[in-house]
Amino acid sequence: MNQLEYRFDVVVVGAGHAGVEAAMAAARLGLKTCLLTMNADAVAQMSCNPAIGGVAKGQIVREIDALGGVMGKCTDASGIQFRLLNVSKGPAMHSPRAQADKKLYQFTMKRWVEEQENLTLRQELVEALLLEDFSDSSSPSKRRVLGVVARGDTHYLAQAVILTTGTFLKALMHTGEAKTRGGRAGDNSAEGMSDSLSAAGFELARFKTGTPCRLNGRTIDFSKCLVQQGDDPPRPFSFSTEKITIPQVVCHSTETTSAVHDLIRQNLHRAPMYSGQICGRGPRYCPSIEDKVVRFADKESHLIFLEPEGLHTREYYCNGISTSLPKDVQAAMLKLIPGLENAEVMRWGYAVEYDYAPPTQLHTTLETKPVAGLYFAGQINGTTGYEEAAAQGLMAGLNAALKLKKEQPLVLDRGQAYIGVLIDDLVTKGVDEPYRMFTSRAEYRLVLRHDNADRRLTAIGRRVGSVGEGEWDRYCRKEQGIAELQDYLKKNRSDGDRLETWLRRTGQEWVDLCERHPALRAWDCRADVVEQVVLEAKYSGYVDRQASEVERFRRMEDKRIPSQFDYAAIPQLRHEAREKLTRVRPDSLGQASRISGITPADLAVLLFYLE
Repeated sequence: MNQLEYRFDVVVVGAGHAGVEAAMAAARLGLKTCLLTMNADAVAQMSCNPAIGGVAKGQIVREIDALGGVMGKCTDASGIQFRLLNVSKGPAMHSPRAQADKKLYQFTMKRWVEEQENLTLRQELVEALLLEDFSDSSSPSKRRVLGVVARGDTHYLAQAVILTTGTFLKALMHTGEAKTRGGRAGDNSAEGMSDSLSAAGFELARFKTGTPCRLNGRTIDFSKCLVQQGDDPPRPFSFSTEKITIPQVVCHSTETTSAVHDLIRQNLHRAPMYSGQICGRGPRYCPSIEDKVVRFADKESHLIFLEPEGLHTREYYCNGISTSLPKDVQAAMLKLIPGLENAEVMRWGYAVEYDYAPPTQLHTTLETKPVAGLYFAGQINGTTGYEEAAAQGLMAGLNAALKLKKEQPLVLDRGQAYIGVLIDDLVTKGVDEPYRMFTSRAEYRLVLRHDNADRRLTAIGRRVGSVGEGEWDRYCRKEQGIAELQDYLKKNRSDGDRLETWLRRTGQEWVDLCERHPALRAWDCRADVVEQVVLEAKYSGYVDRQASEVERFRRMEDKRIPSQFDYAAIPQLRHEAREKLTRVRPDSLGQASRISGITPADLAVLLFYLE
């Protein structure tokens, strides 16, 4: 049989949330792109919970949207319950979340991929990288990527390859003592790619994650559960979505009992994480029910959210009881949970153990250090969560395209976006457990709110070519409206004081100001404009203070470090500092300052030699 060969500018391996954003981004920038997946029916599949967003994750989704990505738009097209979390707290903590119709999300995204110009979707099992040795004074890498090899000796040649392999690298699923090869139920494990990465010189390690059982909603007694209502009206994720038109549903919650906890303790010897069967580390912030019972032994109960998987199925996701316990223990556990005593299991919970590549092997563009032209995004970098994966995919796709177009890379800093915090944390600090984003990870979270993601990032996305005409026109209209309303508030007065002064006072809200100055009601039809003007007025002092902190941060961040800087040639640097700086190879003095173990004295020495 003759070898098949295809040529593209960019090849993306894996069509999960990272792969879709990467492929769509590269294609939007005009690059001939191929998206390869083991299963063309599983594009953007929600393999765990059927929801998008949450604390800090919702901010990431809005940033993806502001940069021209598709996750927010697809959520709006398939969301069946929307909630803004933490509304009782300050605006920096407000986080959008949406329950999605799992299949509608998946097939909506698949159709968008199929319709995207410059993008080819193909079902292939990728087994190895194609590499060559090269010497280039502009790059510290000794090898570069030429493409990938798919099963059947099919070659996909490209100048850039983006790996978004999820949990499929040498994946092993565990349900009690039973072990099965695969990255999720019903899918294969990517064995060859792990070996190919090891052969290319990459360090690999093991992590684990898990998922709970799914139940038939017909057999759940919802009268014993609490109702969880969504927002009315629902607030869209995408800045370009005017209104949610999908029918909305309610969710429910219940909780575990002391009897459940006793049952789990009696069977810990059969749980793979405690029997020694699983060696990889799991996510501390999204633990299995076994972990919760052991680590929080004083708690009498743990919440369980019963989340419908769609409008056209009765399947429910049991958020809060992720487990790898044997099937008989899972069945017994359900009988002890209020409302689930007679529930029928449709899918059993399981854990999956997989390879990942420690992300200190990446540049801030997500291009790998050992191999030029090769990018990693998603769980291969040790992260967990659809949103974190999608953000990395978007940035990898944009940077791969920008490099091929010989344009400046796009690297967001910690003062610009949660995406900047995410990537900087990964490439600078590495991970010792699956990484999940939280608002507490961001130093400037009052600036990095979900409501102003477009004001922070849309102009950047437009500059690199990822934001289309429609999104740009909407953004420009919003900015014009904000400027006009702010100008009106400065020029008009009530009881002798300017309207903007009234708005800054404690207890004065927009409705109160409209009572004082009824002409302002003309702006009520521009809720997005009013929201920004009110927030900026209310928190102007805090925001200004944080903005000056961001500026100080950027001055340090702007001090660049050459990619081939020889740290070993600086005798005044401590041995630990030389070793860590050589391994991480920070792009800037600011990034160097965030490496664990690097002291102010090390930075002073480094700055002296840089200057």
